[in-house]
Amino acid sequence: MPASILEEGGHLLGAVLIRGTSTRLSCPSCGSAHVAQVLGDNGGISYVCTACGHSWS
Repeated sequence: MPASILEEGGHLLGAVLIRGTSTRLSCPSCGSAHVAQVLGDNGGISYVCTACGHSWS
């Protein structure tokens, strides 16, 4: 068990960074990494760039 809340936060941040590098998406329009995964009209998966608003599936 971590000795402090900061130590625990460091472990969580490390896990996020490891996970983020394996599933990184970028916007095909502007190249931004600020991409959200959303549910499409027919239940499919779509993506939207939160930087420029471009969406794709």
